[in-house]
Amino acid sequence: MSEPQFPTITQYASPDLIAAFVYEGRDSGADPRWAESGAPDLDTYRRWCGHMCGIACLRMALLARNGDAPTLFELLDGARKYGAYTEDPDTGAIHGLIYAPFVQYVGDVHALAAEVHPHLAMPDLLTLLASGRLVMASVHKEIRRPENPAPGKGGHLVLVTGRHGGTVQFRNPSGHTGQARSATLPVGEFAEFFAGRGVSLA
Repeated sequence: MSEPQFPTITQYASPDLIAAFVYEGRDSGADPRWAESGAPDLDTYRRWCGHMCGIACLRMALLARNGDAPTLFELLDGARKYGAYTEDPDTGAIHGLIYAPFVQYVGDVHALAAEVHPHLAMPDLLTLLASGRLVMASVHKEIRRPENPAPGKGGHLVLVTGRHGGTVQFRNPSGHTGQARSATLPVGEFAEFFAGRGVSLA
């Protein structure tokens, strides 16, 4: 499957508002397209949209496979039933994506072969790409502004879809511009944000 066939799905329903949500303090509950996510109500959308990067990656992979995929919140509900997200009973804090139950979920429900990679060096990620797999890679969210020094590694998931020469191509569910959502970076630059872990999908 060639890289251009991959759709671009964002974890927020309105891609053109991502910059306002992540950099300008705009309430994600002001997203006029929230219902397109499949959320049952606006409050649920507001609570979860910032945690949906992995779910958006899954939806892209499913759409790339055969053009069909459930909504973001249908996928989230399925993943939650498998324990891929947990909520702190005292604070309400959301924890996830938790890789092992997520992999079980996508295999059982979506017949998608997936594997957890708790230790994934950059050369190994490139080998996975060369074998035809996709990689949900843990990166710092500021990979969307790679012109700035990486402030850290991990905490956000992007879907790495291919390699071309010395670059990797990936889809970023929280990209604030078109270029950030469908991105290409030199391997070394990507590595500055990459936490060395992720999930590969067949």
